[in-house]
Amino acid sequence: MSIKVQKNILLSKYTTFKIGGPAKFFCVVENIDEIRETFKFAEKNKLKIFILGEGSNILISDKGFDGFVLKIQDTKYKIQTNNKIFVGSGLSLAKLVSESVKNNLTGLQWAAGMPGAIGGAIVNNAGASGMSMMNIVEEVEILEIITQPPLSGGISFSPDKGRLGGIRRLTNKQCKFSYRNSIFKEEKKYIILNAVLKLKKGNEEKSRKMISEILKSRKEKQPFEYPSAGSIFKNPVLDDNHLRRLIKENSELENISKNNTIPAGWFIENLGLKGKKIGGAMISEKHGNFIVNMGNAKAENVIILISLIKQKVRDNFSIQLKEEIEYVGF
Repeated sequence: MSIKVQKNILLSKYTTFKIGGPAKFFCVVENIDEIRETFKFAEKNKLKIFILGEGSNILISDKGFDGFVLKIQDTKYKIQTNNKIFVGSGLSLAKLVSESVKNNLTGLQWAAGMPGAIGGAIVNNAGASGMSMMNIVEEVEILEIITQPPLSGGISFSPDKGRLGGIRRLTNKQCKFSYRNSIFKEEKKYIILNAVLKLKKGNEEKSRKMISEILKSRKEKQPFEYPSAGSIFKNPVLDDNHLRRLIKENSELENISKNNTIPAGWFIENLGLKGKKIGGAMISEKHGNFIVNMGNAKAENVIILISLIKQKVRDNFSIQLKEEIEYVGF
């Protein structure tokens, strides 16, 4: 066996939240052959598989994951002609932003300061400032998991109910991108191997200036000083009547709402929940849509805070917030 399978590896050190119990089995892979080998191991041992990237945007149970955690670390990239970049799914967003700027390419500045790897960013259609991955992805190469019957729930693959298919390429349209969503998040039967991103010719000096301003703004508004998973909730989209009622009661929403969307953090801050603590977890005092790990926070603490927020927002605004983060091992 060429892959190195480890046992009982604590997952907290592999997540931006620094929360999570152990993986029963854990393996770092860099290519398609190693991925196929891990699936054979999982099938032989009847293990569910969870695909881990850079560990942002997820909350792992205190009990960990009773299966096989597969960390994809394919960090290859290549600047192609026509302002395109070929990227492995394990390449970090930070490295991608840096390399695009060095090569006078523009279109990725919005990702400056964002944690995570390309694979996870595509799955979640990560974005900011009105831009997202859907604006730059040209095609995605995937390894399909053929299941019978189809899997449902969670983001785990169960090899005893399926098998690895062949490699396919999906166009931007086939990825079915929408707000913080994609076919990869909905159908949970694809492993992203790499992608081709289409950018535009830019100016390095202008790009660096823009990135500097974005990073400054993020630092002022977001709690970089503590571990977190990023935004906890998606920004809710309201129907016209609901939005009108809220604006009538809260006039400042006239300037805050865009395309019938209101930042989730506004509701949380309006209710005075910033600074609320449960154990080692706290609703950030800087940004209401962030829960931070103040030190030794448990997943259970975060879950209680999330439930509290959802209940208060539902009771006061008749809005059901939906999580942007993914739950693992619950």
